[in-house]
Amino acid sequence: MPERLFSDDTPSSGSPKKVKGAFFADYTGEFPMPRVLNEPLPAAEDDDYDYEPPPVAAGPAPVAAGTPAAKTSKGPAPAWLRTGRPALHELMRNRRQALWALGGGAVAIGGLGSGAAAMLGRPEDADEMVKTGQGGGNISPRDAGSFSNRDSSYTSGQGDLNDLGAAGTADSASAAAVAAMRATPRFPSPLNRDPVLHLLRRCTFGPTQADVAAVKELGIDGWLDQQLDPDKIADPVAEAALKTTPTVTMTTAQIRAAVKEGDNKAMYELTRAVIARQVWSTRQLYEVMVDFWNNHLNITSPFDGGWDTRVPYDVNVIRKHALGKFSDMLIASARDPAMMRYLDNTSSDKRNVNENYGRELLELHTVGIDGGYNEKDVRNSAYLMTGRTATREGMFKYEQNRHWTGAVKVLGFQHANKSAKDGLAVGDAYLLYLATHPSTAKYVARKLAVRFVCDTPPQSLVDRLATAYQQSGSAIVPVLKVLFRSLEFWIAAGLKTRRPLENFVATARVVGTKPGTDTGKALEDLYNFTRKLGQAPLGWEPPDGYPDVANAWSSAAGMLETWNSHRAFLQQSFKGLNNPRADSLVTQPAATMATYLDVLCNRLIFQPMQPAERDALIKFLGAKPDTRVTDANLGGKLPNLAPLVLDSVYHALR
Repeated sequence: MPERLFSDDTPSSGSPKKVKGAFFADYTGEFPMPRVLNEPLPAAEDDDYDYEPPPVAAGPAPVAAGTPAAKTSKGPAPAWLRTGRPALHELMRNRRQALWALGGGAVAIGGLGSGAAAMLGRPEDADEMVKTGQGGGNISPRDAGSFSNRDSSYTSGQGDLNDLGAAGTADSASAAAVAAMRATPRFPSPLNRDPVLHLLRRCTFGPTQADVAAVKELGIDGWLDQQLDPDKIADPVAEAALKTTPTVTMTTAQIRAAVKEGDNKAMYELTRAVIARQVWSTRQLYEVMVDFWNNHLNITSPFDGGWDTRVPYDVNVIRKHALGKFSDMLIASARDPAMMRYLDNTSSDKRNVNENYGRELLELHTVGIDGGYNEKDVRNSAYLMTGRTATREGMFKYEQNRHWTGAVKVLGFQHANKSAKDGLAVGDAYLLYLATHPSTAKYVARKLAVRFVCDTPPQSLVDRLATAYQQSGSAIVPVLKVLFRSLEFWIAAGLKTRRPLENFVATARVVGTKPGTDTGKALEDLYNFTRKLGQAPLGWEPPDGYPDVANAWSSAAGMLETWNSHRAFLQQSFKGLNNPRADSLVTQPAATMATYLDVLCNRLIFQPMQPAERDALIKFLGAKPDTRVTDANLGGKLPNLAPLVLDSVYHALR
């Protein structure tokens, strides 16, 4: 069993066998700067980058009261905390002090729901409602004072970061990377700004040595082009691992034939397949987008009613359209039995309209609270969706005798809706209207910017992405290409915090965990561990998906379990997998303890630590920086040292 931090569990009594070795040669421990950054900038007349050197900041902006930084800081908060990340620096004095520095884990939920806010309204609107008779169904959640989205409730005191230090769009992703590297970040991060590493931290579930080599071979532009065409990428390791979860490729009929009615086996296998794909798939950007859309059009797994439908939803709605058009994905979701069951549309008909799906369609799936809809729009949205249901056999069905008929108006969409037999087509037209609405473009664009750039992205970037969304008819790849050609993406190194599941998966990837003798049992163990982390795959029960900002994941308990996961991977806890031994991590020679730590850090976090942090680790070993190293396993201490590197800020950020 691994050593667990601050636990009643006793560590394993035996230490790894000491390995004798020769003196190591000195090693610089520096990740090389890309050659292109040593080349001159293009001539001014050819400069399409549209950025200016950032002004010198007068000082960090204040942190909103109530945020973790505001509660714990004894002095001015670092400026980069305004991106939404918790206080993650000043690590490694010892493990107990590190408790105060790292964050992750359970989620605190706050804020009124949009429906409640719309019905209550703002206090200052009360007199006007009495005078005019307006209000109630005529008040939009936006005007009633709701947060524009759930994540913004965590970052509301921080505002949009309209100046990250560089802005604009270049002709290619690599050109944008070069331009951003020549600029000075307004919010510096402890992470190395190497663009290869930054690309991999954002577009994969964690860099590996093989990923770094692939980007260097293909170039940034070539690697992105390859990742955006995932069907052409061989994926043998993930596909082999998925043989242990056979139901994840089955149709509803096949699941019903293979699984006892009501048995959640297929849904549980789906959650394990998520881990397998995120850890081992070579189609990493595709899997990142699958995760993004699973949160945007969230259906928790498992859920009541999903035993035979949740897996096909993943296949036919999310994975099929993850790099396609959002309009196609939305229409597919509105014809999916899992969605109809999850959001109660199966209990909605013309005599008893259930507003749940009609509301979430507006609030979460498309225009968002800022779209300006009101309670009457919600009601009409629900009317339009009546008749869409799921059969007992787990099939989608439109039952026209249950469809509400009559004139409807939602935002700018109007229809006479006279015939029940045409109700499905009318609903599809409404969905297409929503999918291509300017507010949907802004809503999706902002969520993509939050995912790939920072917790409070610049509005100018969001606007550019929204324009690309509208010009492409909701196609996602063109939007991603604009994002990756933006200087804001490349200047934002380290301005995102890994959520617990992302940290867990990144650990498995960087240490080199591979499928083994009992991958199925191991995936079950991995899944059970993610539940302790507070972020089991597909496990968020409300329909709004897991939060994607750092302040939502501040938890001492979650942080400790995240640290324990580092020990679990490096101390051979997960049986049935091929877990490399800790003593295989340092293969390059190093003569002194200081250079040894640089080699180890480059292996696990792709950069050396700052000298003070490195010296704290050396002190933990009871050594000095110039202590000569003769044993690659440090006398059995490496399995306890290596997890501390992963506990650091460098692995917590991305």
